[in-house]
Amino acid sequence: MESFLGLTICSDISMFERTKNIKLSVIKQIELEASKYPDAVSLAQGIPDFDTPDFIKRRVERALKRGVVAKYSLSPGLPELRELIEESLEKEGMYYDWEKEILVTAGSIEGITATIMAITSPGDEVIIPEPTYTSYREVINLAGCKPVFVPLDEEKGWGFDIERYREAVTEKTKAIFYCNPNNPTGTIYTKKQLMDLARLAEDNNLFLISDEVYKDFIYDEKEFFSLASIPELRKRVIRIFSFSKAFAMTGWRVGYLHSDEENVREITKVHDSLVTCAPVISQYAAMGALEIEKEKMKKFFEDYKKRRDVMCSRLENLSHVFDFVRPDSAYYVFPRISSRVAEVVGKDLIKGDLVDSWGFAFRLLEKAQIATVPGTAFGPNGEGHIRMSFGRRREDIEESFDRMENIFKT
Repeated sequence: MESFLGLTICSDISMFERTKNIKLSVIKQIELEASKYPDAVSLAQGIPDFDTPDFIKRRVERALKRGVVAKYSLSPGLPELRELIEESLEKEGMYYDWEKEILVTAGSIEGITATIMAITSPGDEVIIPEPTYTSYREVINLAGCKPVFVPLDEEKGWGFDIERYREAVTEKTKAIFYCNPNNPTGTIYTKKQLMDLARLAEDNNLFLISDEVYKDFIYDEKEFFSLASIPELRKRVIRIFSFSKAFAMTGWRVGYLHSDEENVREITKVHDSLVTCAPVISQYAAMGALEIEKEKMKKFFEDYKKRRDVMCSRLENLSHVFDFVRPDSAYYVFPRISSRVAEVVGKDLIKGDLVDSWGFAFRLLEKAQIATVPGTAFGPNGEGHIRMSFGRRREDIEESFDRMENIFKT
């Protein structure tokens, strides 16, 4: 006990109970470390290297000239934007009322945070397949809940076994939260897998939170299916989307979610407490994105597909270093690191049959100035892997692999 200005101070009091177990994203930590190397090349953070398209910028310029971006919008978002979202959802076979069932958010992560805070109580459990996006775990922890990891099967193309989900459900389980397409593996869950998940949710009265920010990156004519397209599941499914990836708008911080009226009403209460409303200037940018023809975005998609093929080809040339599952979507590859790299990166990184992914990522940064994300950031089942983004420039991809081929010579 200490005294200050006549007050008795308890010096051992913990002031940060809610945040003491929250960690800064490993992805951000890697980028911070890479910034110390002037010639570092990053394949880490999932930022599209394209600039926001001019037609989106022009929509914003018009709004600026009209003087309509300086004030708050309604908390759920601009009515005209929500109407456009309703129309875009209808084209995808989903029917949601713009007035009551659509909420514009400050990016997908704010929508995720508001959703978790609204539907759970401290002590609840949220099941997440893994490896999966690193921030999910932290949001669940922030809400005072417990993340329950269910491993995906790498041997089956990172698919999931419904029996593992069934075994993970307890009386405390409140939701199953998944990313489809998956980050970091690029997996697209099949319709059968998702319908099995829906039946499990119905049997146990669970919410299903579906983060679909990579839905516009589907390669080789693979089929994509969303449970939000089934009317009977609208009270159970909360679907989240962001404009960040598909429209090169990561810095604009705007996305949306949709679900049944009752769910959205409760989530909006949290959203209003967190941010009041999504940035209005960004909402006008989102309107520009929804007003364009899909054909105008085709170049982005075609370039990503070519970069995927380049990265996979270069990985095949390093088959003594990495094994990988070719991604069907998103813009990541999630290769397994071979223990045969011990002579280069150090035998101290070999842990049984796996390579310490955190140590490997930092050694790769030190030895070749290449930034990647350690697989352990995406859950326990990600250990022994690293994530590489082909959302970066092709020149950066080629340079990274030139450097890796140099240090991992056979």
